[in-house]
Amino acid sequence: MGKLMKLGAALLLGGATYAFALTADEVKAHVMAGKAYCDEVGVAKCVEEIGKKGGKFDKGELYIWANDFDGVITGHPKKPIAGKNLYRYKDKAGNQLFKNFIDVVKADGQGWSDYVWAHPVTKKQAPKSSFVIGIGENQLIGAGYYK
Repeated sequence: MGKLMKLGAALLLGGATYAFALTADEVKAHVMAGKAYCDEVGVAKCVEEIGKKGGKFDKGELYIWANDFDGVITGHPKKPIAGKNLYRYKDKAGNQLFKNFIDVVKADGQGWSDYVWAHPVTKKQAPKSSFVIGIGENQLIGAGYYK
């Protein structure tokens, strides 16, 4: 019985890990849908929707956040960090990720940025990549996946 329980736990953990296995294409498509919504309803209404837990752009592990070009989070459905300035925040590898997101958008309008982030299942630091795109004149939205 002990081996059966261990097998069940391993399958459960494996299933939970698989639930977080997004692809770059899924992430980019979700962000592009968010951009289209922002273009349709305006930045303020779009960012409000992005910040809603269980909202239009909160699909479990696949969610969009928003921040302005000063690094202030303007919408996040998972954590109560709206209003916090994360411009100088560094990941465990020393990447100033929110500054990097802003730099990508200012340089190219959209693109990918790599960093490390705590995995929600394993709680260990893991490589992650986010696709970001500018909305309005002073904000961006983005979403990421674990590599």
